[in-house]
Amino acid sequence: MKGVRHILTSACLLLLVSCGGGGRDVPPADPGVLFAPNFRDADPVDFPTPRPSSFPVHGIDAARFQNTVDWNVARANGVNFAFLKATEGGDLLDPKFKDHWRGAGRAGVWRGAYHFYYFCTPPEVQARWFISNVPRVSGSLPPVLDMEWNPFSPTCATVRPPAAEVRRQMRVWLRIVEAHYGQRPILYTTPDFYRENGLGRFRGYDFWLRSTAEHLRDSYPGQGWRFWQYSATGLIPGVSGEVDLNAFNGSREDWNDWVIRRAR
Repeated sequence: MKGVRHILTSACLLLLVSCGGGGRDVPPADPGVLFAPNFRDADPVDFPTPRPSSFPVHGIDAARFQNTVDWNVARANGVNFAFLKATEGGDLLDPKFKDHWRGAGRAGVWRGAYHFYYFCTPPEVQARWFISNVPRVSGSLPPVLDMEWNPFSPTCATVRPPAAEVRRQMRVWLRIVEAHYGQRPILYTTPDFYRENGLGRFRGYDFWLRSTAEHLRDSYPGQGWRFWQYSATGLIPGVSGEVDLNAFNGSREDWNDWVIRRAR
């Protein structure tokens, strides 16, 4: 019967993708139902092994730059999960977040939301702003704290606290958000920010690491990781323009186990 249920679940998800999915959220009932990535890259990198293509579970992250996404088509072409930009600082909401959140949910894509941190706003304010804009609903991946320097902000570009203060503010945000959602957040970062602020000191967190020019083992020596953002120039049917590509670190069975443990 277990095999029959799995076949029926797969058939239902395929039907959902082909027929539009209706108007309500459809959190995937079986994380083992996965679609192979039909991705291309406008500027591919020849990574050493293990290459991103050697990992079976792939997804994207999306923000206002991905103005149009047909989530059903994207799902059928290998977008098994999506991290969606929700908030920045203490008062900015990504204008596409609500559309992306609803669209991914209706297509049965595993979805999570991320917050882009500003150093000119207290962490408590930023945590409350994220909580006020990101629904607490079943079938969600853990929230993500995006930590990187922001050279484009007219007010925060030059605000760069010492590493110890960076980590203190991160812990405040993480504590508040984890208490609200009941999930330990994921940490996203870049090579320079990780190195300059000693983020390797954070234990017990899943890391989502950006490295689009060299392998993670060279960008983050010795650091474990759960997600690898390996391209910013991905091309996927259903997604307008270029999009970030991400791989999950593990097998299909590892993905299944991780989602069961970490999704709310």
